[in-house]
Amino acid sequence: MGRKPRVVVGLSGGVDSAVSAYLLKEQGYEVVALFMKNWEDDDDSEYCSSNQDFVDAASVADVIGIEIEHVNFAAEYKDRVFAEFLREYQAGRTPNPDVLCNAEIKFKAFLDHAMRLGAEKIATGHYARVRERAGRFELLKGLDDSKDQSYFLHRLDQAQLSRTLFPVGELRKTEVRRLAQEIGLPNAKKKDSTGICFIGERPFREFLNRYISKEPGAIKDPRGRVIGRHVGLSFYTLGQRQGLGIGGIREKGAQRGGGEHAPWFVARKDMAKNTLWVVQGHDHPWLQSSALEADDTSWIAGAPPPPGAYSAKTRYRQADAPCTLARTDAGFRLAFDDPQWAVTPGQSAVLYDGEVCLGGGVIAAAEAIEVTRPAVPV
Repeated sequence: MGRKPRVVVGLSGGVDSAVSAYLLKEQGYEVVALFMKNWEDDDDSEYCSSNQDFVDAASVADVIGIEIEHVNFAAEYKDRVFAEFLREYQAGRTPNPDVLCNAEIKFKAFLDHAMRLGAEKIATGHYARVRERAGRFELLKGLDDSKDQSYFLHRLDQAQLSRTLFPVGELRKTEVRRLAQEIGLPNAKKKDSTGICFIGERPFREFLNRYISKEPGAIKDPRGRVIGRHVGLSFYTLGQRQGLGIGGIREKGAQRGGGEHAPWFVARKDMAKNTLWVVQGHDHPWLQSSALEADDTSWIAGAPPPPGAYSAKTRYRQADAPCTLARTDAGFRLAFDDPQWAVTPGQSAVLYDGEVCLGGGVIAAAEAIEVTRPAVPV
């Protein structure tokens, strides 16, 4: 029997990557663990869990019986992910750093480092699957629908996928937790990390404040009335409901309990006029989009899929929405069968053909289902 190849596993300190490492070792691979440190600006802060995560990863490696190496990718992360993240926020868009981190750090810097260590493959704890068909590699959704992470991996290419294993992609999260307990992993009950890796659980606006200058301006309703002040457009995202500071504004003489108490949502950001437009009610037409345009595309097969009927996600944790793909000079256009809520420039539009993730692009603009301009001149 031939020797199984050497695999370098990205061990994050979480339960998914820990079980991934265990499964690979059980399957006979020569497994080496790598802990990636991607952020070091405030290691000592209560919000940065990197030190604890490394302790957890090291104790997992100890239980499984594999070596672990600590690698610092903070400089690459700052250049390739964080700088882009700030640029997008300053332009008024809402980027997804997890997508960038996967494309630039986990499957580039980490992959390169692993190859230098003599690895033939790398593995991570993502809920996704890779399938080889006729010499091409496909990215498939993870079997656990509620945990599928193919959305974050849609910028991977053939070379990256050909070298990647996703051991927990075939499992449900409940099974992963059960396995971790059975093996006696020290982090079996550790809760999943949430939020952006370099922000952790800290208040987001407080974090951005350090890096982005504030230019307050008017908050207006669809009739063009000024109903409040914003702290700077970069600090808001479309569909946002919390933290607007405009509470219950009522028409004079309006009855209590009427629709005027419906919550406010961010619907538009006018960067040129430094105005934040807000609407009342989750279903307001300004929050619904029938189509979007995307650029900065990336296709897993190396070329765009033919125009036609597909499904897409415009944000993670969203059901696939049926749509029609058309190509444009800059990328592609998606027309949706049903209007989509709060389609946000800077986020990723990711295309699917059933369980196969085809790739996607960055949302440049969304088309509202009706009037996109205020009803009164301003």
